Amino acid sequence: MDDVRDALTRKIKVLNEAIWEHRIPEPLIQAWLDNFRRQGDESVKERLHALFLLSNIMYFGSRQMRELLKALYRDLYRYPVVQSIRKEHDDTLDQTLIGNFFHDELLKTRFLGVGNPSESGCHLLYYFRQENSLPKTQFIHTHEIFHRDTETGLVTLRSPDVKRYVFIDDFCGSGNQATKYSRDIVLEVKRLHANVVLAYYVLFATSDGIQRVRSETAFDEVACIYELDSSFRCFHREARYFASPPIGIDKSYAEAMSRCYGLTLVPTDPLGYDDCQLLIAFHHNTPDNTLPIIWYDEPDGEPWTPVFRRYPKYYGWAQP
Repeated sequence: MDDVRDALTRKIKVLNEAIWEHRIPEPLIQAWLDNFRRQGDESVKERLHALFLLSNIMYFGSRQMRELLKALYRDLYRYPVVQSIRKEHDDTLDQTLIGNFFHDELLKTRFLGVGNPSESGCHLLYYFRQENSLPKTQFIHTHEIFHRDTETGLVTLRSPDVKRYVFIDDFCGSGNQATKYSRDIVLEVKRLHANVVLAYYVLFATSDGIQRVRSETAFDEVACIYELDSSFRCFHREARYFASPPIGIDKSYAEAMSRCYGLTLVPTDPLGYDDCQLLIAFHHNTPDNTLPIIWYDEPDGEPWTPVFRRYPKYYGWAQP
C-alpha cells in the first residue's frame, strides 16, 4: 500500500502544479485526509481510497474555462448561424455577404445567464463577452425580456426585433434548473412570439441531464460542449476511474466509504446531487453533483474540511 500511496501522492502533486492552479497544497490534502477518522488499518485503507478519488478529479481552471467559452460561442452559436446564412444564399462563400448578415443576426441576439445574477451561469457571461469580443448591449438580465404596462398589466416583449435568446450555463447535472427556466420564462416568450429562437447552451452536461432538457422543455436548441456519459459516474458499472485501478484500490470499498461519510454530510444526496457521483471541479466553484466528501463546507453543518470547496447558494440566515 505504501507504493500505491506514494504514487498517488506524486500524481496529485503534479496535478496541483500543472492543472489545479496550485490550489491544493500538501497541508490542505492532509487536513482533508484527517476527515477520514476510522482507526488502525481501516484509516490507512480509507485514506488510500480518498487519495485515489482525489487523483481522478477533473479540474477546469480559469484558462480552460475561457477557452471553453470561446468554443461555446464559435461551435454552438456562430458556426450554425453562418451555416444557415450560407444555406439561405445558395451556399455562398462571399465572406462580405456572410459577415454582414451575421452581424445583423448578432444584433438581434441576446445572451443571458441561467440562474440568479450572483450564480455561476451569470458570472461566466463576463468572460464570455471578453473572450468573444462582444458588445455589452447584447447581454441582458431575464427581467429585461418582458415589459409590463403599468396601467393595463399587459405583458409584451421589451424588444420585439430580437430573434434569438441564448441562455448560457456552466453545468447541467439533473436538468432541473433549465427545466424551471423553461416553465418560468421560455414558455412565456413562446406565447408572445412563437418564432423567436430560444437556445440553451452549457459547457458541461451529464447525458441524462441534457436529454431531459431536450425532451421536457420548450427550448428550440439545446447543446453542450462537454457531455459526461455514465462512465463519468464514479461507481457506475462502466466507471472509467476503476477500469484498471492500482493494487489495493477497490470500487465497492470506495463507494461504501463515500456513501458512509456522504450520508452524514448530505443525507439526501450522499454521492452528489441526483446521485450523479461526479469528480469534477471548476475554477469558480464545485458542482454539488460531485461527491460531497470532495466539496462539503456548509455553514452550521457537519465539521468537514473540503479539498475543492463548494460555495453554497444559501446561508443559514438567508434560506429561501
